[in-house]
Amino acid sequence: MATSESAITPEVVEQHGLSPEEYERVLHALGREPNLVELGIFSVMWSEHCSYKSSRIHLKKLPTEAPWVICGPGENAGVIDIGDGQAAIFKMESHNHPSYIEPYQGAATGVGGILRDVFTMGARPVANMNALRFGRPDHPKMKHLVQGVVAGIGGYGNCVGVPTVGGETNFHPAYDGNILVNAMTVGVADSDKIFYSAATGVGNPIVYVGSKTGRDGIHGATMASADFGEDAEEKRPTVQVGDPFTEKLLIEACLELMATDAIVAIQDMGAAGLTSSSVEMATNGKAGIRLDMNKVPCREEGMTPYEMMLSESQERMLMVLKPGKEAMAEEIFRKWELDFAVIGEVTDTQHMVLEFDGEIVCDIPLGPLAADAPLYDRPAMSREDYKAWAQIKPLADVPESADVGAHLLKLMACPDLASRRWIAEQYDSQVGADTLQTGGDAGVVRVHGTRKALAMTTDCTPRYCYADPYEGGKQAIAEAYRNLCAVGARPLAVTNCLNFANPQRPEIMAQFTGCLEGMGDACRVLDFPIVSGNVSLYNESKATGGGSAILPTPAIGGVGVIEDYGRMMTMPFKNEGDVIYLVAAEYWAKPDPTRSHLGKSLWLREIHGRDEGRAPPTDLTIERNAGEIVRQLIADGLVNAVHDISDGGLAVALAEMALAGGIGAEVGGNDAYTAAQWWFGEDQGRYVVTVPDTDALNKALAKGTENAETAMIGFRRLGTVGGDTLLGVSLTDLREAHQSFFRDWMEG
Repeated sequence: MATSESAITPEVVEQHGLSPEEYERVLHALGREPNLVELGIFSVMWSEHCSYKSSRIHLKKLPTEAPWVICGPGENAGVIDIGDGQAAIFKMESHNHPSYIEPYQGAATGVGGILRDVFTMGARPVANMNALRFGRPDHPKMKHLVQGVVAGIGGYGNCVGVPTVGGETNFHPAYDGNILVNAMTVGVADSDKIFYSAATGVGNPIVYVGSKTGRDGIHGATMASADFGEDAEEKRPTVQVGDPFTEKLLIEACLELMATDAIVAIQDMGAAGLTSSSVEMATNGKAGIRLDMNKVPCREEGMTPYEMMLSESQERMLMVLKPGKEAMAEEIFRKWELDFAVIGEVTDTQHMVLEFDGEIVCDIPLGPLAADAPLYDRPAMSREDYKAWAQIKPLADVPESADVGAHLLKLMACPDLASRRWIAEQYDSQVGADTLQTGGDAGVVRVHGTRKALAMTTDCTPRYCYADPYEGGKQAIAEAYRNLCAVGARPLAVTNCLNFANPQRPEIMAQFTGCLEGMGDACRVLDFPIVSGNVSLYNESKATGGGSAILPTPAIGGVGVIEDYGRMMTMPFKNEGDVIYLVAAEYWAKPDPTRSHLGKSLWLREIHGRDEGRAPPTDLTIERNAGEIVRQLIADGLVNAVHDISDGGLAVALAEMALAGGIGAEVGGNDAYTAAQWWFGEDQGRYVVTVPDTDALNKALAKGTENAETAMIGFRRLGTVGGDTLLGVSLTDLREAHQSFFRDWMEG
């Protein structure tokens, strides 16, 4: 990379990830040629990772408001009202490219970054989640990547003292050269003590706190905004290095200072470090900013302003304080053994001005850096053209399942459905002593000192999104909604991490816009607004040969509230003799063989090696009404186990309930459907429930409903809980199949 005295040549501009057209915009914004510091700042602020230049135009179409939404997209994290003067603050973010290059530190700093996004708004983090996507298990690098990522998530989360209560891990060859590591944090704050990032008050001091600045992570945001070539390993210096013990100190110091009235604004230093944090604070406050780079705490000798501004060293925050509060704030941060330095002030110039060794080394108007950054409406294929491009074959001849039990065993052992116990055991899920449930449909954490609990889940089915982006986007939201309903929570809001490949390809933009359209429609019908999120583009690799793009993966993080955790529901079968019901659209109770959906199913792929058919359609009215009925059954104490039906269909849902409870079941098929359709179809909007008292259930159902739409939901008796087999397979064999994949892979 060029030095601070270097001439700005076309090669230097290209090294900074700017197109010739974008560089012309820089020249126009400044009215002159930039120096290297200014070019570096434009480079990171206009990167896809920071500016969302290919996605902003579409993100504006998403529903973001509801009476319980306190703060939607635009701040560090989303904020929702959970009653009693309390708020939940949460967000999901990607750390994909860093985790492929250096899996332990990439994943660890992903957790650290998302924690800072939440506690910078005044919340104490109460739970972490993650959504991971890996390539083929037999890929030579994949075991190393899985081990490193899981160790990094556990290493950071466990040390910082925030429980990891759930998530998802899946495998597909499309992620061979570009894995996905999405991290989510949920925190709790008083709703009248939320902190925002808008820098105001001319002359107010700007304060740097936390760790010192080093040379790690320079150009991390730019690296995250490009696809991988053969040189992925050479990008290791762009990966940040985290220290969870410092992060723990930073959380406590920030929360202690937040209990005073000293803070005007606060922002974590994430992607693009000191640059993005200072630009965002000044832009949000419609102010200017002046920084003295000689005062930035550095841990390496001879660091230049260019390096200081672009470093992504971890565990750092930027604050604007009220005048006269500096000494009190410094005392708090010194007590927690953290750096504290007044490095500048708020101005009224609407410029970013940096001084170093008595000279001005940067003077940039803030408008072009942020609000007026490039915005692209990338060409996208039509739905018809995309369907032709993706070559989605209709499922013409539907195969049969001659041996349901044998097929179930094979499914339960496949990488996508195998037990994640090997992963879960590396995460501390109980630290804080408020965790109520892990390993079920959603993680559940008590709101400390109350009867309330927060439920959270991460969901997405990328194979559906590839086959039909619109239906896949709808289904991702609907599954998150179902998982929250299944534990008895009222779904409140969504965060997301939109992982896609190169947006300059029309087929990829068709995936992006289609998924967003489906997500938006689902959120509107389900009253489930999107309050925060992250976009990660250019997730593809030339290193695997031929430009390998990931599947479209709009990971959804859903959050809901349980008013009394004594009514929380869990998945395991509970008692011999409990009656098992399928709760689904009325057409499932009154059989119609055209409804069962085997296209794009795991059964079709794992048993027959076929990847065909369309994604299962999601009826949003059915989803909403089925969810409301299940929540009512739980609230009325009429059911004692609930599980939603998703990957693998009804047979897999029953197997997961049986294994979780250590009890089998006697269940029957349905003559109106083939065995494959009935047991392995992946129709949406369905739950399995167990009922201890059928008379009580029948009385409740006999009262009927005033809502004609909820009458669309039917109950079909499947069988009873009991014994030590399911579908002719012993639970012992089922458990061995379920646990074999990770055990054999990691020991092999």
